[in-house]
Amino acid sequence: MAKRKRRFGKVAAAGAMPPAGPAWAGRLWKLLTAHPIRVCSVLVLVASARIVATYVVFNHTIDEPAHIACGLEWLQKHTYTLEPQHPPLARIASAIGPYLDGARLPNTFSIYHAGAVALYSAEDYGRRLALSRLGILPFFWLASAFVFLWARRSGGNGLAILAVFLFTSLPAVLAHAGLATTDMAPTAFTIGAFYAALVFAERPGFRSGLLLGILSALAVLSKFSALAFVPVTVGAMAVVHLAVERPGVRALLSHIRRWVLPLAAAAVVAALMVWAAYRFSFGPAHFKTPNWASLRVPAPEFFQGIGDAQAHLDKGHPAYLLGQRSQTGWWYYYFVLLAVKTPVAFLLLLAIGMFVWLRRVPKFWPPVVFTAALLVFSAFNRINIGLRHLLPVYGGLSLLAAFGALECVRGRRRWAVVTGAVLLAWAGLASVLAHPDYLAYMNEFTGDAPEQILADSDLDWGQDMNRLGRRLQEVGATRVSFAPFILADYARHGLPPVTPSHPQYPASGWNAVSITVWKVTRLGLYDEHPEVRLWPDLVRRQERVGKSMLLYYFPPASPPGGG
Repeated sequence: MAKRKRRFGKVAAAGAMPPAGPAWAGRLWKLLTAHPIRVCSVLVLVASARIVATYVVFNHTIDEPAHIACGLEWLQKHTYTLEPQHPPLARIASAIGPYLDGARLPNTFSIYHAGAVALYSAEDYGRRLALSRLGILPFFWLASAFVFLWARRSGGNGLAILAVFLFTSLPAVLAHAGLATTDMAPTAFTIGAFYAALVFAERPGFRSGLLLGILSALAVLSKFSALAFVPVTVGAMAVVHLAVERPGVRALLSHIRRWVLPLAAAAVVAALMVWAAYRFSFGPAHFKTPNWASLRVPAPEFFQGIGDAQAHLDKGHPAYLLGQRSQTGWWYYYFVLLAVKTPVAFLLLLAIGMFVWLRRVPKFWPPVVFTAALLVFSAFNRINIGLRHLLPVYGGLSLLAAFGALECVRGRRRWAVVTGAVLLAWAGLASVLAHPDYLAYMNEFTGDAPEQILADSDLDWGQDMNRLGRRLQEVGATRVSFAPFILADYARHGLPPVTPSHPQYPASGWNAVSITVWKVTRLGLYDEHPEVRLWPDLVRRQERVGKSMLLYYFPPASPPGGG
């Protein structure tokens, strides 16, 4: 039984197996797989350089100032009360750079305004924003490291190199690794916690249990969704393991006896880590249940944050998909996003990997279970505002796509080797061509009007204000009618005086349209006055600025609609 357990979740390591084809290809493959850590380090460094290069292109997105403000509160005031709906880890990381640069939290009621003031109070706004985003980059390194460790454990050096290459080429991963938000950290630690669970299942003990506890705590401190993601993925893997391996009752009881104490110790360590992140605070938790409303607990901000996150989940959030708006989302939301925001070459490699898994390698369960558990659970999520909320799924998908690539390049037939090489090259080229617009990336399935499919953080998160300012300067605009998605100092981004947009009538002269403000908020109308036709729906698109802004010019004599 122990021997079968050690093999569970693994495929035959083929790192040293040369591909069919020219001798030089075999020698190159052997050279690469002989030094996997060096090769993957180079891949991560190249991706990091690409991420950092986006800092000077894009202004802050809508959520970045809010996260910076909450991180500054933790550093400056030693409290965490402004907005506990998100845990503090990533926020602290994004605020360390600005704090050391002199940023301080102003007295204001809005975390969005406070964060904007912290950014604009610097003489060099771009430098302070870059310092904030640099705080998130280590989470990208950790995510890549966990993908490497998981893939190498599953299939050897060759699989690890291919998985890291694919993971670090994904536009969605590169996008959110380059923003001061709370999405890259949970990606890293959700993948890491699942990997640690696999290690613990294979070698249970206090050391592996401690690793699982630490990574689980870091995942929870990154985003509250980890409270579901980690147990759902690990629990699903445990169920599949029991169903496939079918251990006897005696063997199962033996496992439980070996697991109880290490897991108990891991839970204690995880709880202490969470409490420490909230500075060992103690007080009333403000539970909604009347009998518990004033119950004093460790880290009350943690429990209040969970309550606020649940209230947000129950209420839903304005969302947009395929021309439709909804407050509570769609079960197929993330399936559509993965189909249009993942490079086609990656999807083809994924299809090959799944096909080979179904036909020949039924033991390769963990990445399949990890991916399926996240997708099924997220289908019930009522907040559909971006693929970023499901970003950890790319950990499992990268392993499966790498498995497909590995089966091709190590194949005995040259056409398979050529197919694998072409798809890998295509995936890399698509990633390079997406630069720097990783956030708004859409694959070849979408055409030239992505706003017909999605909006918000998958297309327009307010990131193109700098580009809009430069374009308006080029055309000599003296004013612009515009409803921005973000809170910003327009002049710092090169915009002329801004006048508010009217939902029905464009102004004479220059009009800028934020796709998210248009598609999600209906230029400020939301669900009020559904009979009103918005003017951008009635006129032909004139010019796209960056990927997320539309720009129009109407002569003063006769603006459409008579406005």
